[in-house]
Amino acid sequence: MPLPPALPDQAALLHALLTARLGGGEPALVTVVGNAPLPPSAARAEAIDGSDLVVRMTTFALDRDAPAVGRRTDVVVLHRGVSAGPDTFARHRERLYLLAEPGRDHWEPEARPAWWPLDLELVPIGNREFTDPLRRALGYRRRSVSWPTTGTLAVHLLRRLFPHARLLLTGTSLVDGPRGAVRTLGHHWGPAVSVTPEHRLDREGALLTRWRAEGAIEVLP
Repeated sequence: MPLPPALPDQAALLHALLTARLGGGEPALVTVVGNAPLPPSAARAEAIDGSDLVVRMTTFALDRDAPAVGRRTDVVVLHRGVSAGPDTFARHRERLYLLAEPGRDHWEPEARPAWWPLDLELVPIGNREFTDPLRRALGYRRRSVSWPTTGTLAVHLLRRLFPHARLLLTGTSLVDGPRGAVRTLGHHWGPAVSVTPEHRLDREGALLTRWRAEGAIEVLP
């Protein structure tokens, strides 16, 4: 009996899932929208909604009144400890949800929260293929209890999947940002959140700043 075909690696699988949302074509413009506070800007909202692929994460709310962060969402990156914003799970059947779970290498449980939509379909972001290389890029020791924030992981993921696309990043306070310990992060929607001990925002900010200097990402103010 012939052997079944080999399973594709996760990068190939995620690439196929994301390009399927574009009718099978490669995106020319991908925008990752973070959750940092942003003032109103019609130009920014138009740039976000005009992208080929729009990726948001965790706690977010879309524009309802003054334009600032746009209304479109194709992909959501979240983790089990998310505090949901008004649009985190809204219209979830129309979106692709990717689950970041770096804590599974330590203490994070496998079960998803019971209050999430029962029919929510999730695709995990593999630690070996994506999170571990990013941890090494951030200079973390192999066994240290430290990992990147969901936003930085999302940027790394999109860089890997679509290296030839123009990649915009907006809604971040990390580029040219924190130096030393940061205790809280402000949000575009909802209260500021505490920075948990496993994150090193100064390292993430330095890496994102380097990527921008290299032309790998562009920051949309």
